[in-house]
This record gives sequence, structure tokens and C-alpha cells, in this order.
Amino acid sequence: MKKIFALIGPGFITAALVLGPGSLAVASKIGANFEYQLLWVMPLCVLFMGVFTVVSTRIGLASEISLLRQIHLTYGRWVAIVIGVGLFMVAASFQAGNSIGAGMVFSETLAMSSAPWIIGISAIAIFLLFFKTFFKILEKVMIGMVILMLVSFMLTLVISNPDLSRLAEQFTFEIPNGSEMLTLALVASSFSIAGAFYQSYLVQEKGWTKAKSRSHEREGITGIVILGVITSTVLLVGASVLFPKGIAVNSATEMGMALEPIFGSYATKVFMLGLFAASFSSLLGNATLGGVLISDALGFGMKLESIKVRVMVMLVIVIGALVAIVFGNLPVELIVVAQGLTVIVSPLIGLLLLLIAFGKSAKKEMELGIGLKVLMILGWLILLFLAMANGYNIFIK
Repeated sequence: MKKIFALIGPGFITAALVLGPGSLAVASKIGANFEYQLLWVMPLCVLFMGVFTVVSTRIGLASEISLLRQIHLTYGRWVAIVIGVGLFMVAASFQAGNSIGAGMVFSETLAMSSAPWIIGISAIAIFLLFFKTFFKILEKVMIGMVILMLVSFMLTLVISNPDLSRLAEQFTFEIPNGSEMLTLALVASSFSIAGAFYQSYLVQEKGWTKAKSRSHEREGITGIVILGVITSTVLLVGASVLFPKGIAVNSATEMGMALEPIFGSYATKVFMLGLFAASFSSLLGNATLGGVLISDALGFGMKLESIKVRVMVMLVIVIGALVAIVFGNLPVELIVVAQGLTVIVSPLIGLLLLLIAFGKSAKKEMELGIGLKVLMILGWLILLFLAMANGYNIFIK
């Protein structure tokens, strides 16, 4: 048990802040509309997310200053600010989906407007910021919610009994027509370069040292694998339960129908609990990510105890709530679009992470093997390709 609990910490927080309602919505829609045809995307996302998370962990352990501070000293203040603003934009985009997801739980369950619930949940998140032990509270809340999601969907997968022969038949590494935007959103929600970037901050916030670097890396990888398992499970359940019924998934209620094999008439209520868990855990972690990184880029520091940092965290929460209230009429579609939009700034973030890891000053401390370097370059090329494809879909097509 000690070995198991030793793996719990920043890696789980990284997984929790990436695993939001967007992940659930995208995975459900893909399974319901394209069955098992896009399942092959998930192992690749886990691989590259794991690689960047390991490298980010090593950066955090190898230096006494933050990653954005290293970028500032190496490439200049404005480069650090651009990266910080880019990460803030990614966080704000995800935050809109988190707020929508949290509000959707109550609006669809109680048949009322989601606005009061979005405001109330955002206020609770802001209230938690003023606890001195915020990081410990954040860690426990997010770990608990990730475990809740994992157990719920794994049980449902076992009961739904997916068709393994059909799964193998459709594992063809192809992107079916009409699934391009969903594929972009799936990669954005599963291969989060912002989450990997923030891992170095989580390591330093935890006060870890290089003495146990391998165990810290295993912890990070464990969190990413759990993220991949949950997302894949949701996709598989959607394919085995929703696809045969022709349910397209345009609401949280329809997503909840995937759990009917195990929870029957209570399926939607149980799913709503899981959706709230994903939304609130991601809302807390994502706001912290965006607020800490923009604060560090602007020279305000990175400690959560700082008032300036907390103000920036609150700003992410408020922006997400406002967007959710204004555009809350098309919740699932908006979540999918928000996930896809985050891909555009990811190559720049990934490039700076790669340059810091490959820099001369990091060679001795980082100890990057040829395998990690090749995978980092491949991962960055994938981010670049997806950004170009997303830009084409949005501005040209």
C-alpha cells in the first residue's frame, strides 16, 4: 500500500486538471458516432504526454528556478511573457468547458438555468484559494475525484462487454470522414502540453529533490496512464452502449445513458456525479495552472500564498464562468470547440519546453537519452501538424 500511495501526488493532479468535462464529452461523442475507429489515438496521446511530463519533471528537479524564469533568462522577458499568455489562454479555454460542465450537471438534472450554479461553484473554488493549506486541499480533492471517475467507468466497461473482434477490426490508424474536429479535440484534451509544462511547477511546489527522481517520474507517468485509461474507457463505453442505439451525444443526459448497463434508471444521476467530479477537479487545477503561469511570466512569482498569484487564479475562474454563462446554450458543442482551439498555441509552448530541455546548460542535469529526444521531437511535430490542421478548419475551410 505504501508503494501505491507513493505514486499519488503531482502526477495525479496533472491527470485531474487535464481530465475535465471536455475529455468526457469528446470521448463519448467519438464512441457514439464513430465506434472504435479513433481508439488508436489514445495510446499515442499517452505516450507523448508521458514523455513531455517526464522531461518537465526533470526540469523542475534540476533547477532551483521556475521553467518560465529559465525561459526569461535564456530567451528574454518577452518570450517568457508570450509563453505565459499562451498558457493562460489555454487555461481560459479549458476553464470555459469546466464551468459549462459543472453548471450542466445541475441545469439538466433540475431543469433550470445553469448560470446560478456556475456562479456558485466558481465562488466555492475562489473561496478554497484562501486556505493556507490550499495545495494539500487541491491534491486531496483531485486525487479523490480521479479515483471516483476511474472506478465508475471501469465497472461500466466490464458490464457493457465491448465487441473485441470489432475493436481489433477498426484499429486501423485512420481518421474517418467527419471526425476531424473531434480528433483534434481528443488530442487537445489528452495530450495537454500545458499540463506537462505545469508538471515542473508542481514538482517544485511539492519541494521534491533530485534524490528520488525516478520515483517522481513514475508518479507522473502513473497519472498520465490513468488519464488515458479513463478517457479510453469512456470512448469504449460510448462505442459499446451508445453507438448501437444511434445516440449522437448532444447533452450530458445522453452521455449519462452510457452507464445504463450497470446503473439502470440511475445512470444519468451517477454520470452527473462523475461529470461534476471531472468539472470541479479540473476547474480547480486548471485555474491554478493558468494563474500561476501568467503570474510567473509577469514577474509576480509562482507561490500560491502570494495575493497577486491568487488574483490571477481567480481571473481564470471568472473568465471561465463568464464564457460559460454567455455561451451555455450549446454546452457539449462549445466544450468540443474549446478543446480544439487550445491546439493552436500548443506548438509554441512545446517548442520552448523542448529548447530548454535540449539546451547546453541542461545536458548534464537532464540526462536525456536519444529515445526521449526523438519522442519529444515527434510529439512536437504532431502538435505543429494539429495546429496547422485546426487553423485550416477554423480560418479557411
